[in-house]
Amino acid sequence: MFVVPIIVASILVYNENKPNGVKKLLLRAFDFKRTKTHKKWYLPSLLLMPLIMVLVYVTMKIFGLPLPTPYIPVMLIPVLLIIFFIGAVGEEIGWSGYAIDPMQNRWGALKASIILGIIWATWHTIPFLQTLHPISWVFWQMISTVALQVIIVWILNNSGKSVFMASLVHDTYNTSAFLFPNYGSNYKPEITSIFFIGTVIIVTLLWGSKTLAQFKIRKNTKKQSCEYLKKDYPTL
Repeated sequence: MFVVPIIVASILVYNENKPNGVKKLLLRAFDFKRTKTHKKWYLPSLLLMPLIMVLVYVTMKIFGLPLPTPYIPVMLIPVLLIIFFIGAVGEEIGWSGYAIDPMQNRWGALKASIILGIIWATWHTIPFLQTLHPISWVFWQMISTVALQVIIVWILNNSGKSVFMASLVHDTYNTSAFLFPNYGSNYKPEITSIFFIGTVIIVTLLWGSKTLAQFKIRKNTKKQSCEYLKKDYPTL
């Protein structure tokens, strides 16, 4: 699942006869320089997925859904983050490093994210079914996957197109879902999808569907400030 995207992207770049293209593509896995002026985006990259999982847990508690006594293997978290990061990089080199930009140029960020998310979710259908979960679980997990793809592209576009940052989101989601009490046994994609979709709606409203990277409140505030200045100082 995580090997094929990076292999296919590398083959396609190689066939495009780009000098050192494959090397540059693979180095995107650790493109820290792209985040130099976007360091604040490390916060959502690292904390958004754990926060959403906490909200899912609290929601389940409020509605009285069955939950075990939570057990979080703290010492295992660094190991899981490393393991899931390797898998995330394998996929994100293909999805975020190669596929998404031409799609965004053609359809805009939101539409491209949804299309890629559908492909990504379909790509995971067989593994989802292999977990022996009911069809309803698979359906909601696919919905969550599509919404998660939009969130990943949002972070990607706001972090200097950093594949490393996109991989962090992917990584923290997988780790958080695995740690959901206990060892993912009570993870509910139908509830997770509600929070993911809510996040997508907020992101789209605030950052715009075209790029998911133009923060409207800040833009409007600057525009209003200019209008006030012109009103008070007509000669400006």
